[in-house]
Amino acid sequence: MSSQASELGGLLRTAGAQTVDRELYVRHARKDGRSVAILRAIDKSDSCVVEAEVFPEVGEPLRPGPYTFADARQATAFMTEAVEALMYLGCDVHAQ
Repeated sequence: MSSQASELGGLLRTAGAQTVDRELYVRHARKDGRSVAILRAIDKSDSCVVEAEVFPEVGEPLRPGPYTFADARQATAFMTEAVEALMYLGCDVHAQ
């Protein structure tokens, strides 16, 4: 990897890596008809990134992360837990 990265339990933080992006999947969470969050998993060849866009009731959307993982398996596990948490909080989550 050409950039500096720190690892914590499979989670990588990278800066400056140049790769070809391929969107793997998108999950859209809604509650009471209102968008709550959109999560995207992106394959970057040498890693897999999960991008999040969170829509508060008031104000501009937030973009926490991105969360970079060593591979798609780790990113999928992260996404699965995030989707389960959103569903537990009463959100309807759909694939886009």
